[in-house]
Amino acid sequence: MKEYRDILTIKRQRHGIVQLNRPEKMNALSHNLRAELFDALKDFEADPDVKVIIIRGSGRAFSAGYDLSGISETPDDRDYVDRRSGLPNVGPIHPGQGQWPQHLLSGYWIIWELAKPVIAQVHGYCLAGGTELASMCDLMFVAEDAIIGYPPLRAMTSVDILYHPWHMHQRKVRELLYTGDSVTGKEAVELGWANRAYPIDQLAEATEAFAERIANIDSALLQMTKRQINRAYEIMGIRTALAVGGDIQELSRVRPGGGEFGRIAREKGLKAALDWRDGPFGDYGSAPADAPRPAPAPW
Repeated sequence: MKEYRDILTIKRQRHGIVQLNRPEKMNALSHNLRAELFDALKDFEADPDVKVIIIRGSGRAFSAGYDLSGISETPDDRDYVDRRSGLPNVGPIHPGQGQWPQHLLSGYWIIWELAKPVIAQVHGYCLAGGTELASMCDLMFVAEDAIIGYPPLRAMTSVDILYHPWHMHQRKVRELLYTGDSVTGKEAVELGWANRAYPIDQLAEATEAFAERIANIDSALLQMTKRQINRAYEIMGIRTALAVGGDIQELSRVRPGGGEFGRIAREKGLKAALDWRDGPFGDYGSAPADAPRPAPAPW
């Protein structure tokens, strides 16, 4: 097993675990963390003893989203980092305007195209880019009290990856994307966004047990079944829809007023920018100090 800086990799029975391991940053998705994540997924893909892969997080969050404070801090001596762009090596670089959402999609298509099923094990905060990572996995098991949402669309840009219409009813898509509000893990299951919800102290055991249940199926058959499902959604237009969503996200970034969040963050700090964004809604970082917070993971 390789040594990584921002993730842990674990092998158990017939499944492998990639654990996001920046608990002090609520597993914010830096370039390096994402590069290591995709590298570990490819290693588990090539391991004949691993039939199912689980992605989970350390500490009190699955992931609070993309790292807005140190996202470019990426070692340049790793073969999974593109030296030309400093981004994780996930295929095309997509230079120029609109690079970011198309780069993200290139990475998430790795999960889509893996022969092996990938389960997102979500607890605590799962926000913005964290929801993109979890939603692009094959299955999503969640803690009942997880907080899942996409607050950046309140003031920064529209979503990078428009996965919402593929996981829930149109009315709920509009409600969540017009407000940036969150849902609990239990509500995510009711919407069809997640598969199953458990108390946090049962989540890991239940997720791993289900991974082993899947592992009873012959690997070659699992690969064909995943490919069959993928192709059905591709015929319905999922690849084109997500790509077009990225194009529109770039337009939202350059709209009049699109740089206000960044200006506040530069002049007053990230916390001030988050308070400016979320203060009118009274949630996320702007919530009162005594408001309930997700419990840390017991693993």
